[in-house]
Amino acid sequence: MIPAKRQQLILTALVERELISITELTELLGVSHMTVRRDIQKLEQEGRVLSVSGGVQLSEKITSEPSHLTKRALQFAEKTLIAHAAAQYVQPGMSLYLDAGTTSLALAQALESLDDLLIVSNDLMVINYLIEHSDCKLYHTGGLVLRENRSCVGDSSTHFLHNLNVDISFISSSSWNARWISTPTEAKVAIKKAAVAAANKRILICDSSKYGKVGTFNAVSLEEMDIVITDGNLPESAKSALLQTGVHLVVAE
Repeated sequence: MIPAKRQQLILTALVERELISITELTELLGVSHMTVRRDIQKLEQEGRVLSVSGGVQLSEKITSEPSHLTKRALQFAEKTLIAHAAAQYVQPGMSLYLDAGTTSLALAQALESLDDLLIVSNDLMVINYLIEHSDCKLYHTGGLVLRENRSCVGDSSTHFLHNLNVDISFISSSSWNARWISTPTEAKVAIKKAAVAAANKRILICDSSKYGKVGTFNAVSLEEMDIVITDGNLPESAKSALLQTGVHLVVAE
């Protein structure tokens, strides 16, 4: 049986069951453990499945995001570690873009002592925090306000970023894998693309709980990132998949 056929059978079996073990797949396909693991690795690189201990499951689809207030309480310790690791890449006098999200807010808190930065963000909470706690030069992109996320999107936001050049864009996401940074919100795609295009260096800051989740819309290829910073809860299979993309993986612990 050719690999593509085996991989399609794995996907079909996973539609019927939430999780399948490696042993069960070897019996189903009549091949070795090594062959099954190669097939799973290929599917994981494509963002279609997620390896778990002893088996595999379909990538989790997300169709909406929690509110800003809900997200602030989730993975707080991990976001703090990621933020401090990300801050190590920031030098005095730099210009930065901070994408909307609570990990970006944690990064803003980690940067508050650096007063000679220029910081751009589409996140209202990030800008409000820095207004109160730093002397950085601040720009907000403007645009259509997403109340639940406390951020802005739309043509105005994107146009602002098209005219921008920054040293680093820090990108966040509600869903990512070894292939894509995705989002359930179509309006966020254009601003993430523009933020990536505006930067000399692109860094994904995203905790491991969001790895293996897939939003409806692909925003940015992971290969466009220079660095990925996540936390130590990322599974070993995910680390292997990420390292094969050529991105520099930083695990904040």
